[in-house]
Amino acid sequence: MNPAAEAVHRALKERGATVATAESLTGGLIGAALTAVPGASATYRGGVVAYATDLKAELLGVPRDLLAEHGAVHPDVALAMAHGVRHALTASFGLSVTGVAGPDPQDGRPAGTVFAAVAGGAGQNRVTELHLTGGRDHIRSGTVEQALHLLNAVVLGTMRN
Repeated sequence: MNPAAEAVHRALKERGATVATAESLTGGLIGAALTAVPGASATYRGGVVAYATDLKAELLGVPRDLLAEHGAVHPDVALAMAHGVRHALTASFGLSVTGVAGPDPQDGRPAGTVFAAVAGGAGQNRVTELHLTGGRDHIRSGTVEQALHLLNAVVLGTMRN
């Protein structure tokens, strides 16, 4: 099991909170890490894998003009995805990731560029930009770890504006 996923579940459970995930480049790896933890159903609502750009708008409500102007790999897109999945799956927190796993660049951004976001209501919205190195698998697994750490920090209240 993933220690970061276990920590997230503990923090959520202590607060009576839940999370839903919106994943692009990780293709469901965050949801898999979260559901590998026994008792995950108490805190994990579910997830949406919106790999294709158009699905980010259709399933998660990301504004089409935002996607047209900036592409899918952008901090505002990540935050919109987090808000969208939080609303759609009725969770306390939405966690999203969008980025470039490689090997080729996307939307003018090099492989390893990732945006992770948490939407949790007033004062609990965060976006972080990651610059990961290595091959595709390393970038994807690094994204899972960093996204879970971001979520845990927001849930615990250790990450402030």
